[in-house]
Amino acid sequence: MSIDDTVDDGPAPDESAATSRTRGVEPVIDDVAAAAAVDTRPQRRRDLTMVRRIAIVAWVLFMIYEFFAEGLAFDRTRLIILLCLGMLAATIGRRKAISVIIDWLPFALILLLYDWTRDVARIVDMPTQWHLAVDVDEWMFGVNPTVWLQSHIKEPSPPWWEVVTSVIYMSYFIVPYAAAAVLWLRDRSAWRRYAACFVATTFLALVGYTLVPAAPPWAAARCTAEQVADYPREPTCMAHQGAVADGGILGEVTPTNPDAAPYVERISARGWNFLNIHAASTLVEVGQGKANLVAAIPSLHAGLTMLLALFMWPRVKALGRTLFMGYAVAMAFTLVYTAEHYVFDIVLGWGLAAFVIFVARVIDRKWLIPRNERRQREQSAQEAAQRVETDTSVAG
Repeated sequence: MSIDDTVDDGPAPDESAATSRTRGVEPVIDDVAAAAAVDTRPQRRRDLTMVRRIAIVAWVLFMIYEFFAEGLAFDRTRLIILLCLGMLAATIGRRKAISVIIDWLPFALILLLYDWTRDVARIVDMPTQWHLAVDVDEWMFGVNPTVWLQSHIKEPSPPWWEVVTSVIYMSYFIVPYAAAAVLWLRDRSAWRRYAACFVATTFLALVGYTLVPAAPPWAAARCTAEQVADYPREPTCMAHQGAVADGGILGEVTPTNPDAAPYVERISARGWNFLNIHAASTLVEVGQGKANLVAAIPSLHAGLTMLLALFMWPRVKALGRTLFMGYAVAMAFTLVYTAEHYVFDIVLGWGLAAFVIFVARVIDRKWLIPRNERRQREQSAQEAAQRVETDTSVAG
């Protein structure tokens, strides 16, 4: 299905507020909704079909140029701008262009606020957990899963299948936003729910790793228990790359491949080297260096990919469910194998996503759906009264 075919031809049920007669601030909201309403005039839609298709092709060509000139858009602001350009092209003749700004500007600003508030964790300066997730994982499995995986399947240089893990890891910075764009084109009502769940998951995770900062596996492998006895946030041992006595906090790695490094490595970007795309690997490593290095609990990588799977579950068929859920599971394996997260972090991320989806469905069932049904009944009653009045006038 092409982008040109995915744009909805009519407003979602909760967009009927533009025609309702309400008091207070709702007339202002109605005016905004009317400005973003779908253009339902068939003649104009036919006239602009070719323009829309040309604009979509131009956007695709521009994206190809951007890829070769600037690389993948891993920066969230740049990515959202590029997606909005694509949506502007896809809405020509179908929906007013201002709807892109009305819907996406608040979403982007809220996420920008999240970026600004991530440093609150440094201000709060809670003690960093270095052993919590290690102990929980070993309690669940009897061994540390990252140590076990890197002991059994890691090779001295990246094998072909690490290309897959590197792509999966980096897809987190693109797929949830691309899915939001497709949802917006197909069903603005569903998009609003997804955006609300996305923001809620993101900020709840922020609360988690602000109050409970925790070091990821790759950091624990570089430090000994003595070096982090005071629960430091970013000790100098985190910058050390190489073997640590007894494998650091995680313990020794005994690789089945004798040439593989005998310690846990951070290898989420290593797959790009297999393709000789060293610029991509460097870009990932630079981005990782700028991020909060002790924001492991919960895993937002795991949380948002599971949120996408759970949100799409009732909206897609069996194949779609398999793909979305498979993506979440593949992300979990990638995070553990590449030493980005513990299983404990991932379980918490999945639980956070499930909690947000549950709350969203409760709100839908108890408040939003009854409100929309009430508005539809009021609108139907008003239209019926108008018809009676018209018939009475004609009869008179």
